Amino acid sequence: MSGFDYDYLVIGGGSGGIASAKRAASYGKKVGVIEKARLGGTCVNVGCVPKKVMWSAATIADTLKHDAHHYGFSGGIDAVKSLDWPKLKAARDAYVKRLNGIYGNGFAKAGVEDIRGKATFVDANTLEVKGDDGNIKTLTADRILVATGGRPHIPADEGVPENVISSDGFFDLEELPKVAVVVGAGYIAVELAGVLNSLGSEVHLVVRKQKALREFDPMISDALDAEMIKAGIHIHRNTGGVASIEVKNDKKTVTTVAGDALYGADVVLMATGRIPNVDLNLAKAAVELTEKNHIKVDEYSNTSTDNIYALGDVCGRVELTPMAIAAGRRLADRLFCPFKNDAKVSYDLVPTVVFTHPTIGTIGLTEPKAVAKHGAENVKVYSSKFADSHYGIFQVDPDEKPKTHMKLICAGEEEKVVGVHVIGKGSDEMMQGFGVALKMGATKADFDSCVAIHPTASEELVTMGAWGTSPEATGAKVSPLNGSAPGEPILKSKI
Repeated sequence: MSGFDYDYLVIGGGSGGIASAKRAASYGKKVGVIEKARLGGTCVNVGCVPKKVMWSAATIADTLKHDAHHYGFSGGIDAVKSLDWPKLKAARDAYVKRLNGIYGNGFAKAGVEDIRGKATFVDANTLEVKGDDGNIKTLTADRILVATGGRPHIPADEGVPENVISSDGFFDLEELPKVAVVVGAGYIAVELAGVLNSLGSEVHLVVRKQKALREFDPMISDALDAEMIKAGIHIHRNTGGVASIEVKNDKKTVTTVAGDALYGADVVLMATGRIPNVDLNLAKAAVELTEKNHIKVDEYSNTSTDNIYALGDVCGRVELTPMAIAAGRRLADRLFCPFKNDAKVSYDLVPTVVFTHPTIGTIGLTEPKAVAKHGAENVKVYSSKFADSHYGIFQVDPDEKPKTHMKLICAGEEEKVVGVHVIGKGSDEMMQGFGVALKMGATKADFDSCVAIHPTASEELVTMGAWGTSPEATGAKVSPLNGSAPGEPILKSKI
């Protein structure tokens, strides 16, 4: 350690920081993690984990309202009205608390020191840590990782900061609001709007432009827009955002930049983006920031200062928990494993899911981006729209049954699959496997070579178009085409 207190100090006890710290400790290094709040970061405390609990509750509500009676069960809106919000909140919060404890126990098992307090830089190797009791201690380290994540951005418009909650505040709600206004067009906005709507709130979604999820493939954003309308969410378009919020008789009035007014809101939830947590006196360590105030890093998570690294949401690149975990582990491998000094994580072809109603699964290029990158003449698109077999027995007009939309985007003469996009029942659970396929360079012919699992929705992705007529090209190390035998594993020598 050359006279330092630690080999590796990590600022931030979220998913990426914890993963990197534990991996570094596995190489015998002295490691500490500095965290001022609950362990687990945004994902565990006010993000993915509690959000998935609420999505699951909302999905149960949808099943009771819309599906149960078709299968011979009682249900309907009265069953949903029986929701015990305090009981759900207590169970969810207890689950999160258990996870906080698991992370703490994991530190002890891994040999990572849990350091409580807020860290700021003194210089490139020195940090001051201020504890909750006001005491300050100085710590030094050979290498320092910044993995402090981000936080919701609340605009400073008239009446906004004092009259709204963020996505963090959503998890503090003590009761289900009767009327909720959700402001934003990203995945957090549409997820929470869907949860509130399914659980019984009257929901108004305020988007600055024409629709939500504009950066997603148009098939996805258009299909979600239609499903939200069908579900009863009121979408306010081309608003330009929120201009002001007023309160009268405990009810909020939201006025948009376009001049529209939304009356009678119990809760206004702002989900208009997130900003990085960089209040660390980074200038004292000569760590440079981007124009958007994220920490500037290269592909190896190096900052502008040789011994300081950064990853996760504080860098603003692929802001997903599993991405930060992978980056954290690869960084520790590179820094502390003698035979992995070129290790790095790939930010390409990262699968992701949006827990809307219905769910969205996506990986790779959208159709517009594929055309922009490869040229329209080199892109071939396969798509499908159908009602999931779950809805087969529903005695309703076929056009009224919820639809699944799928799209394969292929590029080049070999029809390499460069994008997969799905919205519909079960898309959240099917995307992981197709993510592996794309990472391995699968072609349309590779997809076709996999026999379909019937009856499932995912089989549609391996039977699209005129099955088996794509160019006979494979991205596999051992070709699976034309009935070829699978490759055999390389076994250890017995000699």
